[in-house]
Amino acid sequence: MSSLLIRGARHLLTGEAGSGMRHTGPRHDIRVADGVVQALGALEPLPGERVIDASGCVVYPGWVNTHHHLFQSLLKGIPAGIDSALVPWLAAVPVAWRPEIDHEERFRLAVRIGLVELMRSGCTTVADHQYHLYPGIGFDPSAVVFDEAQRLGLRVVLCRGGQTLARPLTDEAAPPSARPVTLDAFLQSVADDVSRFHDAGPRSMRRVVSAITTPNWSCRPEELRVMAREARALGIHLHSHLSETYDYVRWAREAHDCSPMQFVERHGWTGPDVWFAHMVHLSDEELRLCAATGTGIAHCPQSNARLGSGIARIPEALELGVPVGLAVDGAASNEAADMISEAHACWLMHRADPRGGERLRAKQSAAPGRAQRARSASQPGGDASTMQVEEVVHIGTAGGARMMGLSGVGTLAVGMAADIAVYDLDDPRCFGLHDEALAPVVAGGRPRLKALVVDGRVVLEDDRIPGLDLTVLRHQADETVRAMQAARG
Repeated sequence: MSSLLIRGARHLLTGEAGSGMRHTGPRHDIRVADGVVQALGALEPLPGERVIDASGCVVYPGWVNTHHHLFQSLLKGIPAGIDSALVPWLAAVPVAWRPEIDHEERFRLAVRIGLVELMRSGCTTVADHQYHLYPGIGFDPSAVVFDEAQRLGLRVVLCRGGQTLARPLTDEAAPPSARPVTLDAFLQSVADDVSRFHDAGPRSMRRVVSAITTPNWSCRPEELRVMAREARALGIHLHSHLSETYDYVRWAREAHDCSPMQFVERHGWTGPDVWFAHMVHLSDEELRLCAATGTGIAHCPQSNARLGSGIARIPEALELGVPVGLAVDGAASNEAADMISEAHACWLMHRADPRGGERLRAKQSAAPGRAQRARSASQPGGDASTMQVEEVVHIGTAGGARMMGLSGVGTLAVGMAADIAVYDLDDPRCFGLHDEALAPVVAGGRPRLKALVVDGRVVLEDDRIPGLDLTVLRHQADETVRAMQAARG
């Protein structure tokens, strides 16, 4: 395979935590061959080597999105749910509108829109929590997701969802598309997808995960241990939603006299092969349990804010060593379902969280000095140092990849997967920055992509995806939304 040289970038962030985040040296060139990074530094072109001129650009590892619902890309901004909290939103949007996605062409279009939106933000790995499944669906959603990802050249971790119980409050009067399946049928569907698609390699382009939609309401408690045992026998990870709202905490206390994390631990759903989305409402004890077991968190700050669910305790989780990845969640509860928007929100939100200010003031009170004199211990507010840009980049790349078991993905280092986002800083929002390396996170808008590389292959160049006409895609989306609205009167 011929090699590729990305040459002349102004800055290069590696994805590694701490001091290893910034590539140092007089030049930030990257040589790619055989799908991996071959060399970093001051490099000269080889004979016949393709060269991408990265002058004026910053280079990041491709973003790793650890939790999504791609089918929701045609359910953005539905008025009945735009100002709702999680439970009424579930009933008004994904449950109510799922029958309108019960056509392969619509489902495929939704998946394509979601993947394209992510690509254009510099995302190269997508974990799709796919629960649009029910008996007699009439097409193969797993095959569609992997097919669309392959066409675009993206890595996909398919989190195979579903339910063996109808969820109270949302599914009791639900359409046929929300029908549950038997435990045996769920386990067989996961095993079938593993046999068809799963690659356990460190740079795998296709992974399958066992991912019941929620351990709280989508299955019987005794079924969880069976699911965990069968998944581990297949050598795959486990994933689900947990503690997104306080309802999860209330349910666990009332039904099982424990916390949500204690509940899943009792049924085998903790460990370094498990990660949960949201995890907004965790106690100190639950955070310590995550750290002790290596159980990960897919952090969805924008969706959590959009639904009024709260702000997850991510700075404290990171301090304890909890595995954390960044995620956009579904487009129906996060109408900006791209990784640049998510990274920007993550950076800002935790700084404004009053709990960060409380921790800061406690430290100041314990060690009086200049910082305490400059700010009264009783002054309310957040902590502007609680979430740094480099931390956001780490959890959004290497942190997420390692949490999902993709050990060869997420950092720009020799021998690692060549998943590379080359951002051009040619937009006025990036002008005047004294530290241009931070631009993709701090500037607050999508920078133009000079190139996006996945496993050594250029899948986007000069902000264009080869073979994709965005005007046509927009027209298809508009027509489909109008048809869906008409069908619902």
